[in-house]
Amino acid sequence: MPENRFVGDVARTYDRTVAGMFAPEVLEPTVDCLASLAGGGPVLEFAVGTGRVALPLAARGIDVSGVELSADMLAELRRAPGGTAIRAVEGDMATTRIEGEFSLVYLVFNTITNLTTQDEQVACFENAARHLLPGGRFVIENGVPALRRLPPGAPAVPFAVHEDYVGLDDFTDRTHLQISRSRHFRRTADGRFEEFTAPFRYVWPSELDLMARIAGLTLEHRWAGWDRSPFTGDSPSHVSVWRRPTE
Repeated sequence: MPENRFVGDVARTYDRTVAGMFAPEVLEPTVDCLASLAGGGPVLEFAVGTGRVALPLAARGIDVSGVELSADMLAELRRAPGGTAIRAVEGDMATTRIEGEFSLVYLVFNTITNLTTQDEQVACFENAARHLLPGGRFVIENGVPALRRLPPGAPAVPFAVHEDYVGLDDFTDRTHLQISRSRHFRRTADGRFEEFTAPFRYVWPSELDLMARIAGLTLEHRWAGWDRSPFTGDSPSHVSVWRRPTE
């Protein structure tokens, strides 16, 4: 099971630290696309967190369930308006089974990389497939590894540089395990910088396709974003949709 790093103040302040992900131009296309892919059926979010995506989906009348590793993040979800309407359980998205079958299982905002071994990531695909109705879809939003941006000899690339916040992707293993550290430096009220660091296993789209095949799923779509724009070799991220065959 992956280590739970979203505890205490990290969970309580999480929504503020990712405030840009709540912007209408980010969130609305996400919810629109997922609602369309669900086709009116029930949906399951792996790593549901504080409900950034699940809550607006449920507000559209969609039956939303969730799995979340962090009890503290679940507490934030249940405190949110509408949070008690979401059936969410504490558990590991690679192994936890929730009752029911779903037309859509989804995993957003690079969270597949929270699983830091290839075996765990494969198990996540297999767990998603077990939850899907025939013809159901598994959707992942994930970044394309930024290794091309690494200068020679440099271990890390910045993904955000602001006066009060700096974020770095530090690629600590580029040969076998594919491990990176996401390092976040935030200025506190007294002017100091505090660091929050977590390990991730970066993964390429083609590797995800192989994981899907192992789980019995077939690639249906790959877009550069939730607006369904074309994915190209220069796209920094992707939204990929795999489908369980109709029996």
